[in-house]
Amino acid sequence: MTLYPRPRLTVIGAGMAGSDAAWAAAQLGVAVDLFEMRPVKTTPAHHSGHFAELVCSNSFGGDARSNAKGLLQAEMLAAGGMVMSAAAATRVPAGGAVAVDRERFSELVTRMLREHPLVTVHTEEVTELPDGVVVIASGPLTSDALAERLRERVGEPFLGFYDAAAPVIDGESIDHGVAYRKGRYGQAADYLNLPFTREQYERFIEALAAARQHVPHAWEKLEFFEGCIPIEELARRGFDTPRFGPMKPVGLEHPETGERFFAVAQLRQEDVAGRMWSLVGFQTGLKWGDQQAVVRLIPGLHEADIVRYGVMHRNTYLCAPRLLDATLALRRHPDLFVAGVLAGTEGYLESSATGWLAGTNAARRLLRLPAVVPPVASMLGGLVRFLATAQPDDFQPMNANWGLVPVPPKERRGPGKRERREQAFQQGLDAFVSWLGELRAGAGAGLVGGVGGFEADGTGQV
Repeated sequence: MTLYPRPRLTVIGAGMAGSDAAWAAAQLGVAVDLFEMRPVKTTPAHHSGHFAELVCSNSFGGDARSNAKGLLQAEMLAAGGMVMSAAAATRVPAGGAVAVDRERFSELVTRMLREHPLVTVHTEEVTELPDGVVVIASGPLTSDALAERLRERVGEPFLGFYDAAAPVIDGESIDHGVAYRKGRYGQAADYLNLPFTREQYERFIEALAAARQHVPHAWEKLEFFEGCIPIEELARRGFDTPRFGPMKPVGLEHPETGERFFAVAQLRQEDVAGRMWSLVGFQTGLKWGDQQAVVRLIPGLHEADIVRYGVMHRNTYLCAPRLLDATLALRRHPDLFVAGVLAGTEGYLESSATGWLAGTNAARRLLRLPAVVPPVASMLGGLVRFLATAQPDDFQPMNANWGLVPVPPKERRGPGKRERREQAFQQGLDAFVSWLGELRAGAGAGLVGGVGGFEADGTGQV
């Protein structure tokens, strides 16, 4: 009998995405070389050499059935994702949020990967892209050397080394009695316009001046570029500065009445289905509570549901819609998969989920099985489809939100928003679990729900 060598996968980075990628591939029977440069080479944000270290928060978001992150958590638990399984085993009380004991969580992930018989851990920096099938999950603080090699390979620059994002609004929460479609100077009417009177503009500028700002970590070292200045910084430069910039009303007279406005904010469609809209030129570093209050002072957004808040922080990521398939493989380099923040996600949970999918598809490529994408109704399926099909110009990282998946439409006498989201939760989870069953049947092994070796009692002790 001829013995063939076991296929091997290289995973770069042992953060949330890399840890789940390595685990998913190993569970499918593929040998994994997992590279992590810490603690040999550290970053300003990390404090230990453990895998999946939580830097800014110890929470994976709320787990309610009306919460978008709750659906993604449920999907990852059903799939046996390592990060969510470890989170469940080390959970601490935090109201409706899934929060963990940071140290025990990272220690558990590290131990499980180091003890897995098919995972070989290499504590060294990767400065060249390896041959063969690779998952790149090096995170927002990707080393300069690896970032340059990746830049050379894809032929496309990163969008920058910090993330300047504007708030994204749930389209259903926009008042379309106020908003109107029109393009500036007769161009295509691809934008929704939100008109201000002088009095409304004055209140908006006053609120911007009073709002609290996020204070960046020292390691973020933010630098504002003229094409990407926060809206609050523009307001500080002068009362009229925003309305001579992103809020310029010229050419945006009302298409029916011809009325001219003192200022106009614009919304740009973020996804193919038109469920999400971003505020053009409104990148911001305001604290989230203050950010919501300011956004709701914009005419037409008085009941705005923000599905992704604006952020300003150090980040490295690819322009996913130009480069990635929904399978998380690079379109021009199908042996290279990208996951986590580098692929254009925002958040620990989203990073781990894309890591799981990238590891699964990388392993399937080595096993000569077709790549897969979760169903449209699932949160992971919606997220990766967004990464592959979003507007590439001014692309910004995305987190789990209800704008990514079909939610039952609002009806005059129908169920409320919470009930409709709970329906979407069940539909998405049912679709995902059914899809998992098909994968398991097709692969014949692996993708087993639950993570072997995890045990927890009611207090979260491991």
